[in-house]
Amino acid sequence: MAEEDLKTDEEGGKKKSKLMLIIIIAVVVLLGGGAGAYFFLMGGEESAAEGEAASSASADGSMPENKGQAIYVAMPRPFQFNSPGVARERLVQIEVQLMVRGLENSDRAKSHIPMIESNLLQVFSAASADDLVTEQGKKNLREKSTAQVRQVMNDLEGNPLVEQVLFTGFVIQ
Repeated sequence: MAEEDLKTDEEGGKKKSKLMLIIIIAVVVLLGGGAGAYFFLMGGEESAAEGEAASSASADGSMPENKGQAIYVAMPRPFQFNSPGVARERLVQIEVQLMVRGLENSDRAKSHIPMIESNLLQVFSAASADDLVTEQGKKNLREKSTAQVRQVMNDLEGNPLVEQVLFTGFVIQ
C-alpha cells in the first residue's frame, strides 16, 4: 500500500513538473515575441522619421517651406455632377480630400470649405466625360483642381495652404 502511494506521488510530481516546464516555455516565447515586435515596430518609426527629416532638408541645410505633419481635410460630401461626352452624358461622383501641413492650416482650410467646394465643382463640371474615363484625364483634372484650390486659398489667405487635392473616390456611370 505504501508503495502504491509512493508511485502515484512520483507520477503526479512528474506531471506537475512537465506542466510547469510547458508553461515556462510558453511564457518565454510570448515575452520574446512581444519584445521582438516592440523593437521591430518602434525602431522602424524612429529610423523612418530620421530618414524623412534628412531627405527633406535641402542642399543648403535649410528646412523646406512645407514643414509640419500632413493633415487631410475631407470635403463634407462627395461631388456629383453630369459630364457631357461625345457618345453620351455621364453622371460622375468624386470624393475629395485636401492635403495641408499643420493643424493651423487645416483649420484655416476648413473655414473656407464652401468656397473650395464651389470652385472644385466649377472645375469638375468643365471636364469632359470622355477625358474622365482615362487615367491621364483623371490626372489632369486632379492637377487643375489643385491649381484652382491653391489659387483660391492664396487669394483668401495670402498663402496657398493646400498642398494637394486628392481623389479618394471616383465613380463614372
